[in-house]
Amino acid sequence: MKREIDVLVIGGGVVGVCAAYYLGLQGRRVTLVEKGEICAGSSYGNAGLVVPSHSVPLAAPGVAMKALGWMLDPESPFYIEPRFDGALWRWLWRFWRSGSERHVRRALPLLRDLHLASRALFAELTRLEGMACAYEERGALYAFRTREGLEAGVREGQRLQEAGLQARVLDRAQVSQLEGMEVRAEGGVYYPQDAHLVPDRFVRGMGQQLETQGAEVLPHTEVLGMARQGGRVGLVRTTRGDFAPREVVLAAGSWSPLLAGQLGLSLPIQPAKGYSITFKRPAPCLAVPLLLGEAKVGVTPMGEWLRFAGTLELAGLNLSINRRRVEAILRAVPAYLPQIDPSAMELVEIWRGLRPATPDGLPFLGRVPGCENLTIAAGHATIGLSLGPITGKLVSQVVCGSPEFDLSLLRVGRF
Repeated sequence: MKREIDVLVIGGGVVGVCAAYYLGLQGRRVTLVEKGEICAGSSYGNAGLVVPSHSVPLAAPGVAMKALGWMLDPESPFYIEPRFDGALWRWLWRFWRSGSERHVRRALPLLRDLHLASRALFAELTRLEGMACAYEERGALYAFRTREGLEAGVREGQRLQEAGLQARVLDRAQVSQLEGMEVRAEGGVYYPQDAHLVPDRFVRGMGQQLETQGAEVLPHTEVLGMARQGGRVGLVRTTRGDFAPREVVLAAGSWSPLLAGQLGLSLPIQPAKGYSITFKRPAPCLAVPLLLGEAKVGVTPMGEWLRFAGTLELAGLNLSINRRRVEAILRAVPAYLPQIDPSAMELVEIWRGLRPATPDGLPFLGRVPGCENLTIAAGHATIGLSLGPITGKLVSQVVCGSPEFDLSLLRVGRF
């Protein structure tokens, strides 16, 4: 027997809980289902960064060629597990095609505006009762050990400045002075508009806000199938029964393509595995989050912890831990931060998660053509946490009216 409900949100990560929250503010009755615990996926162990500085899309000129040079090195920042997978190779072809100057010029202003809007929402949400997630607006510093790396970082900083974001170039002495400890670098670029928090505490706090709103939150509830009835989703089967929703929001991260496929939809999303290693906070410690430019590793002081996060690994829906990639992250840190020795620190957790990546570095956000009650919000890759609140708010606007941003670049059918 199926149960009629108002809005069904599929996915309990940052996008799903924020979508459910803002739908609740619109007066909708929300049921959220998550196959594991709330915040069991990539929202749990990421670097915890809110990053207007990441407004250049992942698919940018030169990135594909650099990735090709890294792809067979299991210790590189970008690794592709060799395998025969037609969907992967189609994704890589689209990724290469998307990496154009024209694409960056179109995407950067939208990503900038979304990041800044999301940062403003973080400031509001983290002031809600019970939202103890160590949110800090202290900016982020990108440090570069090589002259070539610094020159590239400065060029990107200048580009973001021209787009209206704040960026400040620092010499090697200023880099160490900002962090309050020695940083081995030629120099760096400081982005004062960035922020950071403890991501799992934020997402779980939002889950508690949903219960306060009166939403129905169902963890350990897996979607088994979805079926169309005419031009809409008519039935969603789960391990806790069948639902007949008026509206469906698909925010299941890297598992979104599998669920969309049950409706005959194709979402070109690849799971991009990332790792983090969390330690108890040492003394001395960084003053602001530090991005290790050439190594592509983020070092985030978050509350009582210090977290190292990085790598992008295309290996399918594979949650195994590749120890070589973990060790590569740990080796990169003391090369920039000689006062921090991971081998002498108290380990809290080694984590890995799958970030849903689209070929053009932009998420899918909007209605599905030919399926009038389905909204998709997935494919945020490494900026899912940063864009979580604004994505959730826009989902509520798509479902209930008109979004405040032009979302044509994020349309679901663009590929």
